[in-house]
Amino acid sequence: MQVRPVSIDVLVGELTGRVADGWPTGRVRVAVDGAAAADPGSLADALVGPLRVLGRPCVRVSSEDFLRPASVRLEFGRTNPDSYYAGWLDEPGLRREVLDPAGPGGSGRVVTRLWDAAADRAAREPYRELAPNAVVIVSGPLLLGAGLPFDLTVHLELSAGALARRTGPEQRWTLPALARYAGEVGPAAFADVVVRMDDPRRPAMVLPRE
Repeated sequence: MQVRPVSIDVLVGELTGRVADGWPTGRVRVAVDGAAAADPGSLADALVGPLRVLGRPCVRVSSEDFLRPASVRLEFGRTNPDSYYAGWLDEPGLRREVLDPAGPGGSGRVVTRLWDAAADRAAREPYRELAPNAVVIVSGPLLLGAGLPFDLTVHLELSAGALARRTGPEQRWTLPALARYAGEVGPAAFADVVVRMDDPRRPAMVLPRE
């Protein structure tokens, strides 16, 4: 397998171009999937400005705003890797409130924050209307493999060593879940774009097999 080192600016430019060229009209749902140590939110944020320059309105969504209530999420403790793997993200809510309305034939009415995890209550955010050519960019871990309807999927890959080094002490309990995700789901094998982020200053795009 070949990889091509790129700068962050080049990576952003290539992803922006892929969205603009692949979907010149209509709405697009983009996943930027990666562990917190890979900082998928920063890459997702970096796409917004260049896409807007191209005339594509962008809506940012973080999976942290679509967690299940604490009574469900923390049923087996605050640091249970199995719960993190299978029970933290409210996938039906994300699909119902964002991905389906943003998809073909959808209403275009979305909510970008469904649950305030810190307060453990509904975020009470009003619906917003998407432009006909809007790009919805969702970032977070464990987004792929559950059938969520994304049009373009980007996976930020970390080696086991890099993941362990760059995961803070308060989040190390998630490492077994992330290892399970890599082994059972294998997002690097099917994501549309795979970027190795072992060194965040020097990302590398994995080239597709010919």
